[in-house]
Amino acid sequence: MYSIEMAYARMRELQDQANRSRAAQQSATPRTRRRLGRAAAKKR
Repeated sequence: MYSIEMAYARMRELQDQANRSRAAQQSATPRTRRRLGRAAAKKR
């Protein structure tokens, strides 16, 4: 049987996972932009 408590717990797990993923992407973004910026500058 699937209870409302189980559904809520699963929703919280997914939310936590999404928040971790978002935090990881935000911390990686500036480094990636810098790398891409350097590569674009070298090509010119």
